Amino acid sequence: MERRKFLKGAALAGAGSVALAAPALASGAKEMNIVSTWPRDFPGLGTSAQRLAANIEKLSQGAIKVNYFAAGERVKAFDSFDEVASGNSQAYIAAEYYWLGKDPAFAYFTAVPFGMTVDEWNAWVFYGGGQKLWDKVSDGFGLKAFAAGATGTQAGGWFNKEINSPEDFKGLKMRIPGLGGTVMSKLGVSTVSLPGGQIYQNLVSGAIDATEWVGPFNDYFMKFYEVTKYFYTSGMHEPNANLALSLNKSWYSKLNDWEKAVIEAAALMENQAMFAEMQAKNGLYLKKLVEEHGVVVKSYNDDIWDAFGEAASQVFADTRAKSKLAAEVDDAFQAKLREIGKSMALSQGQFTAQRNRVLGLDA
Repeated sequence: MERRKFLKGAALAGAGSVALAAPALASGAKEMNIVSTWPRDFPGLGTSAQRLAANIEKLSQGAIKVNYFAAGERVKAFDSFDEVASGNSQAYIAAEYYWLGKDPAFAYFTAVPFGMTVDEWNAWVFYGGGQKLWDKVSDGFGLKAFAAGATGTQAGGWFNKEINSPEDFKGLKMRIPGLGGTVMSKLGVSTVSLPGGQIYQNLVSGAIDATEWVGPFNDYFMKFYEVTKYFYTSGMHEPNANLALSLNKSWYSKLNDWEKAVIEAAALMENQAMFAEMQAKNGLYLKKLVEEHGVVVKSYNDDIWDAFGEAASQVFADTRAKSKLAAEVDDAFQAKLREIGKSMALSQGQFTAQRNRVLGLDA
């Protein structure tokens, strides 16, 4: 046989085998039900979760058939953990600090006050031992978690009055979850943890006086500006806000290595994509909030930041006392924060501060 004819035949045979591969995979597809804590089609958080679910099925070429359920479609937002731990569904997409009642150690795998930025947290989780600790925390509930998104440093929140001193927090009713909420309670705030879909109506009804959510891009679509006009920039509570894809470990352990790699790859893709999208759109929507809706942008002063710091120290001590596992995670987290954070402060931190000063970006 001539070499040219042989190669042509081989190419056609190869094409045939590829054409047969997808139906063969699809016929034996593994079903994966994913529940989420976010509303369907909600810009940023919701669309990120939907994109992740779609990419798992896409990357697997149909070998994994994904059914995605937004908050309330299969279970309520805060029932997602038990839904997956029990095996009723195979995975959830959520912020791990929602599960503080299960173990306070979960907070470190979303965000903690005065904690790591996205870059620092990713360095810790992927190359500094963080994933091993996360596995230890999750394993106690029959789960396996992966990083699957990040908002970046979140805004301080929305208030119906100016906050000029630590005393101004006293008596406020505020939606703020996680250890950040516990810090606020030390300052006299009555805190509540509400899923995203319930925040607006609670502001309108007066059930809460203030709320934090994410930042300009996500908050714009929540229409908080219709109820309150004071928008505070950077808070202490969520310097990174990384999100999770957490799977039922029994189900996950039965997947083959390729299927596991597909899920991990999709999560890794979304971990980068969500953060990039947030940063790309926050500036535009901050401008729209100010120019189209008259939002007043404010920043906490140093006295407030100092009060946050004192309260945070108490919260970490309390958290460590509640859970040996949380104390173990905190030891590792704080050590890596100082190691990674110092290095980044001397490079990226100094550059950013000087760039912003020279270009007037901090004005």
